[in-house]
Amino acid sequence: MADRAGTAPLPLDPRAVRTAATAADLEDAIRQCGAVLREISAVDGTYTEAMLERERSISTYVGEGVAIPHGTLTSKEAVRHDAICVLRFPEGVDWHGERVTVCVGIAARGDGHMRLLSRLAQILLDPDRAAALRAATEADEVIELLQPDGEEDSE
Repeated sequence: MADRAGTAPLPLDPRAVRTAATAADLEDAIRQCGAVLREISAVDGTYTEAMLERERSISTYVGEGVAIPHGTLTSKEAVRHDAICVLRFPEGVDWHGERVTVCVGIAARGDGHMRLLSRLAQILLDPDRAAALRAATEADEVIELLQPDGEEDSE
């Protein structure tokens, strides 16, 4: 019964959640995010390079062990539909000197990146929720944690 406009679920396909990924480094982690977004037909093959290009210009690390890799403005044509993917790296990935255990890859058309980043920030800047996300081992846990708060909280 929540306001659908302001609290609609994030565009997270259950197939785009990986809770036990491993990566050699941040480039490998970003490439895996791009591959997952391709698997769910959200982007074409050029999007991963745009994600890497973005990372070279500015770190996508946001704190609390979370990075949000996404493409550049010029990569919008590579996006078929808005989507996010969540890859959990239990062993962690060195991200410019920070330890990242959760990558939330974003693909969005138009100004969708800003909307998704804003909604993700609201969720991930809650230390308890970020800690729960880092600890989640099941895809359904991840999906539930990334949904907007409803009027009633079920446990």
